[in-house]
Amino acid sequence: MPRPAHHVASLARFAAHRERREREDASVMSELTGVPLGLPAGLDVAWLGVAGYRLTYEGQSIYLDPYVSRVSLRDSLRGRPALPDPALIERHIRPPGDVLGVLVGHTHFDHAIDVPAIARRFDCPAYGSDSLQRLMALHGEAERAVHVEPHRAYELGPFTVTFVPSVHSKLLLGYKVPYDGELTCEHLDGLKTGAYRCGQVYGIHIEVAGATLYHQGSANLLDDEIRHRGVDVFLAGIAGRSFTPDYWRRIIGALEPRTIVASHFDDFFRPVDAPLGFSLNVNLASFPEEIEAVTRDVTVAAMTPST
Repeated sequence: MPRPAHHVASLARFAAHRERREREDASVMSELTGVPLGLPAGLDVAWLGVAGYRLTYEGQSIYLDPYVSRVSLRDSLRGRPALPDPALIERHIRPPGDVLGVLVGHTHFDHAIDVPAIARRFDCPAYGSDSLQRLMALHGEAERAVHVEPHRAYELGPFTVTFVPSVHSKLLLGYKVPYDGELTCEHLDGLKTGAYRCGQVYGIHIEVAGATLYHQGSANLLDDEIRHRGVDVFLAGIAGRSFTPDYWRRIIGALEPRTIVASHFDDFFRPVDAPLGFSLNVNLASFPEEIEAVTRDVTVAAMTPST
């Protein structure tokens, strides 16, 4: 079956059996959340939902793709501005100590909306692409933006961070990246969800406390750009993996991870305070089997959102 027809058929099967599929996803998630990550003493990894994480060590934290000001599907379709919600940020972005920086893998709305407000609140830099720099400038925070250099090691307290050039999965039936290109919006009231263009995409490698982690917000990669092997924990955004040919074999072969933690499978249009739901046809239930088909030497896990 041609790939576009395959994706359409997969979506149709999901629609026909949605309730059963979501029960299966919930059952597998329950099993995976009990799997220990084997982190060093003192290192805490918290999943914020979607592709967002907080890593904390010795009272110092970094954030990756944090997104708590959830835009409803209705507001997105109506073209309303998608902006940070200060009350939700104050309620849910509560680090146990200092915040050293916010790291951004790409600038789609579900990865970048809250970054300028979090950087302002905690008086810290935001690291990412040229599109992130433009987003920060729109919010009057240009001086806090760090336009990263690929493969350069950035020292943030106990964390050593490296941005690895990558690409976004082609979610539009395997043909196109949604909202591709650079963010060019010139006014905050024009920042609708579609104005948050993808920009340059990065995987993010992190060393801390003798452990290594790799964050990939979208399920695609540039094979030759990955230079870190033997990653302890791979924080894997799994939405869109079916649109990337041979994704798991390629990324596992490149990173050689010990543990893979699934994320970006939840419904990011749902309010952050609501019970977790699952994104359209994400199929979390098949995630462990997909990994096992490549290797039996990797532990698979998931986390409960902590905001």
